[in-house]
Amino acid sequence: MHTFWLVQHTEIVSDDYIWQSKLLPWNSQMITNYRFDVSLTRAERSEVHLLCSKMGLASRSSGSGRGRRITVYKRRVRAKKIRENNITRFTLSEEAKDVSLNLFTRYPPYDCGSGDKMVGKFVEKTSRRQGPDPFFSRPLMSKFDIKRKVELLTNKLESDPKLKKITEKRTKLPIASFRDAITSAIDSHQVVLISGETGCGKTTQVPQYVLDHVWSKSKTCKIVCTQPRRISAVSVAGRIASERGESIGNSVGYKIKMESEGGRNSSIIFCTTGVLLRLLVNMGSNNLGKESSKTRDAITGPDGITHIIVDEVHERDHFSDLLLAIVRDLLPSKPNIRLVLMSATIDAERFSQYFGGCPVIRVPGFTYPVKTFYLEDILSILKSNENNHLESASRLVTSENILLSEEYRAVIDDTITLAWSNDEYEPLLDLVTAEVGFNILDFQHSTTGVTPLMVFAKKGRVGELCMTLSLGADYSLQDNDGATALEWAERENQKEAAEILKKHMEKQVANTEQKECLLDQYLANVNSELVDFVLIEKLLKKICTDSTDGAILVFLTGWDDIQRTIERLKRNSFFSDASKFLLLALHSKVPSIEQKKVFERPPPGCRKIVLSTNIAESSITIDDVVYVINSGRMKEKSYDPSINVSTLLSSWISKASAKQRAGRAGRCQPGICYHLYSKIKEASFLDFQVPEVRRMPLEELCLQIKILDPARKIGEFLEKLLDPPATQSVTNAISILEELGALSPDEELTELGNKLGSFPVHPVLTKMLLFAILLNCLDPALTLACVSSYRDPFNQPMDPIEKKKAISAKLELASLYGGHGDQLAVIAAFECWKIAQEKGQGASFCSRYYLSPGIMKMVSRMRKKFLSELYRKRFIPKDGPCCSLNAHDPGIRNAVLLAGFYPMVGKLPLNKRGQKGIVETAGGVKVRLTSSSSNYMLASDGSEPLIIFDEIIRGDAGLLVKNCSVIGPLPLLLLAKEIMVAPCEEDDKNKGGTAPEFSGKDTEDDNEVHKHKDSPVGQTIMSSPSNIVKVVVDRWLTFESTALDVAQICCLRERFSSATLFKIRNSFGTQSKIADDSIQSVARILSYDGLSGIPSTLKYKNQQTSETSAPEAEQSELVREKGTSSQDFCLTSLMQQYHSQNCMRHQGDEEPHHGLHHGGKASGSMKRDKSDQPGYCHKQLPPSELTIPKCI
Repeated sequence: MHTFWLVQHTEIVSDDYIWQSKLLPWNSQMITNYRFDVSLTRAERSEVHLLCSKMGLASRSSGSGRGRRITVYKRRVRAKKIRENNITRFTLSEEAKDVSLNLFTRYPPYDCGSGDKMVGKFVEKTSRRQGPDPFFSRPLMSKFDIKRKVELLTNKLESDPKLKKITEKRTKLPIASFRDAITSAIDSHQVVLISGETGCGKTTQVPQYVLDHVWSKSKTCKIVCTQPRRISAVSVAGRIASERGESIGNSVGYKIKMESEGGRNSSIIFCTTGVLLRLLVNMGSNNLGKESSKTRDAITGPDGITHIIVDEVHERDHFSDLLLAIVRDLLPSKPNIRLVLMSATIDAERFSQYFGGCPVIRVPGFTYPVKTFYLEDILSILKSNENNHLESASRLVTSENILLSEEYRAVIDDTITLAWSNDEYEPLLDLVTAEVGFNILDFQHSTTGVTPLMVFAKKGRVGELCMTLSLGADYSLQDNDGATALEWAERENQKEAAEILKKHMEKQVANTEQKECLLDQYLANVNSELVDFVLIEKLLKKICTDSTDGAILVFLTGWDDIQRTIERLKRNSFFSDASKFLLLALHSKVPSIEQKKVFERPPPGCRKIVLSTNIAESSITIDDVVYVINSGRMKEKSYDPSINVSTLLSSWISKASAKQRAGRAGRCQPGICYHLYSKIKEASFLDFQVPEVRRMPLEELCLQIKILDPARKIGEFLEKLLDPPATQSVTNAISILEELGALSPDEELTELGNKLGSFPVHPVLTKMLLFAILLNCLDPALTLACVSSYRDPFNQPMDPIEKKKAISAKLELASLYGGHGDQLAVIAAFECWKIAQEKGQGASFCSRYYLSPGIMKMVSRMRKKFLSELYRKRFIPKDGPCCSLNAHDPGIRNAVLLAGFYPMVGKLPLNKRGQKGIVETAGGVKVRLTSSSSNYMLASDGSEPLIIFDEIIRGDAGLLVKNCSVIGPLPLLLLAKEIMVAPCEEDDKNKGGTAPEFSGKDTEDDNEVHKHKDSPVGQTIMSSPSNIVKVVVDRWLTFESTALDVAQICCLRERFSSATLFKIRNSFGTQSKIADDSIQSVARILSYDGLSGIPSTLKYKNQQTSETSAPEAEQSELVREKGTSSQDFCLTSLMQQYHSQNCMRHQGDEEPHHGLHHGGKASGSMKRDKSDQPGYCHKQLPPSELTIPKCI
């Protein structure tokens, strides 16, 4: 355990502590400085400086010579500074004022009783729960049914030759000899830990052992097995089903997000950890240890889950850590449930202590021998002129994971003894030259430590000695007396043998020096922090030249690297023949159907090359992989609580991951692993990856904890985790949940919080959906919620020309909704794709607009699932589309966008010195838009436009924002957490960024203007309706307006908040005249003025006006490039079809509605023509005729 001491908030690190393992944990603490010891070399200090720049830290070297050291500093987070320059002027339109006046004439703003009547006593706790999920209930089987099922299974396994062969293989797995020990331990103990090495068979066999054991007692069971990834859950379930001679969905099923096979009659269910966690939360397992409710008993009672198997617990994702804490609290009150923990690499004793000293079963693994090459070896191989580097490599396999029986060891001992003492060499030669599946060349006698090389050296057997050396025997090994093969040759005066050994040693030393020289040259010219695609390409060619069989698995950091590698290989004439090389990607972005191809054998004469992320590290087996290329890198999402920013950096893997990756080459036959880093570099790797709960935002996790156990403080519960998160991370999460209204200031769960936590997306997205339902604008919100919780559907080509075309296509889609928005492009893309799909042209549409067909189909399925969930939770009526009648109103839609991404609000600064893609956020922090954003080239010569964005990520290039959309001021003024008002003239006491005196916090019952009407400052500010006042939002964004407009906005904020809370508390179908009229009025005002304030000078580079979409020349070029007719894919035509279908769909409504009939004239007079407003695309009916859904 390393110790360190503090002096003036500076941490001094002991010299034996590896610096890479310290920066991330320290960054989540409150210590401001961090000083490394003087032991770091110049190269290591250089790496620290590079890493600090990526992490947003400052670093400085001080001292000289051997006393030089690095100190790392956290950058100070500047307090939010009120922006006094470039203030945006905002004024309500006459139409909006009329709507507001009408509302407050009927329901006066100072009528304190109205708020009380709407909201009533606010209930902050709730115990309402979902009904049980029958998927996780025990099968309805009698003893006779079980007996018959066992007999059928037995007969099938004995009669089917294929199944018989599979059964024979199962009995030879290392875990097979532990079968009885495992079932006996599970019977006797509630928690059992199985620590099994890679290849022992635990993942596929333990669930079957448990099932067969329970069936042997004529009982039923429900075994829930969790996997960290969807692909693992699906593939393992299929593997077990095939081993039992069944199709998936019978005895074995799976349940992942948006997909399932099987049901109640399945005895084994595979699912992701998140699925089981949400099940436990939704079933109401709060107040753990108390008497269970009827709902909970349906899942964890006598007819519910009997066994929970948590696999790959060493990966330490946040769901599995939380699941373990919940189940640990649940087990004392549920003695019928058994918990089995499994992992290949695990700190067994630590997990055992966490569960009160549960028994540990250690199963030795079996992997075929794997030869390991490091970067220095690879460079030498590529430089050398050897015809085939694999001839000797096949003999140089390691024996690290090979378990030899005592009998076989005794045989080898006897063989060495016979040669050593009796000069009987033939048996030893037979062993040395035999294909025995492990490295016998370096086998040491169990008593003397003598190796075969020592035998031949002592006896002067020159021929055998040369052969053994050529096969790769280690000449440096020592026997139990400390003697080497050379020393034995010299002792016995075997001069020729000694000379041969000396020359061999000299050659090896020279080779080592040459390798070190090559490595130094390489590292001097190549950035080791980046994946070397050229090296991978050369290495792949070398492997394929020197061998003809065996699949190759390449571990890369992410989707971009996979795409880039595939494109490089396709451009290489050596790999361009698709009949000879099958290039496959294994990534969560790839649809399940495509992922299954990875597990299939290629046609004869075709070599399979799989490019994957760390998804292939564990649980899945590609049984024909012989060669593994390990880049040593991974994309790791982390979190800096000190500045509340997520990070997505390419980082080095852990030693445990390196071992797992190498093991992929030896699952089914001997293999070779190429590590694209040096052996010295590997020594600096962390033993294990930092637990995810310590490197991620915790809002979603904290909300689930509060729903699970409302009476307990969140921080108190998180302290029970195996590795509790940083206190600052918990504080940040609670603060965000309070801003959302999910928690009260004293950390009590609110009715809104219960609603937000009951839906399977981030609480911010759930709030957007509820807000969209209220404003009759559900459809676009639904699409965004699905995309945000899954993946961006837009592909990002690597080729510069294609990349420009992809951005132009995105701009063209965004222009349908007025432009200036990545989120708008996503909404338009889905609506147009849906129409194209109905016409059978979905694939062509995706090709032209650079969309992923698989992701679009998944989003479509997710939308249906989410709609079903919304209906099931009574958020919407069964006829869901009736909640989307205002989906094409730009002002309302922008308000919905804000609701889904607030408080992620920023400004696009004025275009200066050619800057582009800059976003200014709270505190004056400036971040960059990624070049894939449709707003990357957006500029304004007038006022600075407001934007909403998804998240800030610190990447290798600094702080980045990927997606954003331009919005108007009104949605922000209505929905922001806090607004403050001050006179427009500068007041001495307000200089320097001090908050103005007049506060307009979003409260439940108090009218903000009324609350401050007696204050002197308030009287001065609001003394005349025409006074120009300054409005500060969230203490940094400043607007100007009249006192009357600000007063009306403050009243609308209170009224809309009260109406929303009423709807949430009393379900969305409950009628209230005040609430309905208030929501209706806000919708109408947003329709009039939601886009007001967006600068008319917005334009893209080389474009004249903000209305301009993708240049016509580029659009025509797109059509020509894809070889399709522009008329077939006219976006306007597709949208008109979409709108027509919506109009026809609603013609049968009981009450007449006045939705948005786009493309035609408004049926009613508009007091103000909005067609010339920036970003306005679709004509609409007057806001007075906008329809609020009947469920409200």
